[in-house]
Amino acid sequence: MTKALAYLAREQETDGSWFGRWGVNYIYGTSGVLSALALLTPERHQTAIARGAAWLVSCQNTDGGWGETCRSYNDPHLKGQGNSTASQTAWALLGLLAAAQATGNVARAALDRGIAYLTTTQLPDGRWDESEFTGTGFPGHFYLKYHFYQQYFPLLALGRYRAQVRSMTD
Repeated sequence: MTKALAYLAREQETDGSWFGRWGVNYIYGTSGVLSALALLTPERHQTAIARGAAWLVSCQNTDGGWGETCRSYNDPHLKGQGNSTASQTAWALLGLLAAAQATGNVARAALDRGIAYLTTTQLPDGRWDESEFTGTGFPGHFYLKYHFYQQYFPLLALGRYRAQVRSMTD
């Protein structure tokens, strides 16, 4: 675990983000690292967690969601940029919720706008639909559409948000 945490510390980008591999891309990577650091060693990684959360907030779209183009693998200037998707919005929310739990700093406006995006884009039958590829086969070569990403991750984010907001107000 010590080696893994040292690796994560070395891999944080200057803007606060982390590269992602199985999901597209920096939103996915940043969310995963924030979740890990918040669970394992939040007291030792307060600055890294705060920087990662700030990066996520900085790339929130005007519609309240988050999205990132697959082209960010070839052009890092595109990191955190793209059409909002349910899965990528959920990843950002999960990262921000983990950061809030670890640091006590809650990006409440960003969280609320992200939750609003998910609830307003949910279809009447309870599903979400997204046309973008959000899974990565080989970066820069082919991408995947995991149809359950757009269902599972939003439900996870909504559930964690509900539980965490309740605990913050009790």
